[in-house]
Amino acid sequence: MQTVIVTCSSCGKKNRIPEKKQHLQPRCGVCKKPLDLRGAATPVQLGDDDFQSFIRAAPLPVMVDVFSPGCGPCRSLAPLIARCAGRYVGRVIVASLDTSNHPGTAVHYRIKGVPTLLFFRQEQEIDRIVGAPSEQDLLARLDALAR
Repeated sequence: MQTVIVTCSSCGKKNRIPEKKQHLQPRCGVCKKPLDLRGAATPVQLGDDDFQSFIRAAPLPVMVDVFSPGCGPCRSLAPLIARCAGRYVGRVIVASLDTSNHPGTAVHYRIKGVPTLLFFRQEQEIDRIVGAPSEQDLLARLDALAR
């Protein structure tokens, strides 16, 4: 499991946050003040074994970047996806699914090509974008999802 290291702005201590718990408003392990993850959050890496349970249990809307490491447009979209994870922390959970390692979920959601972005609210897929969107389009969709 990947982690994010966040320095507490109150006491200066470094905190290790599991990526799948970034959206749960973590607190500093020393001073117990809320940690600011804006800019530090990363996309949650999902797989076939935890995709459905993660979406079901998500307390916030979720955007999933379905990608393949060998896909050029996927690689060019990755920095924007990473920025969105930090920008929307606490409002939208940004996740990713590597279809080369986890094809079952891609088949289940009828992914025809990558990149594909899936948008979920309360366990239901409410939107999708096939292909790499512009930054403006993606931010508009995430703003709408966050409402």
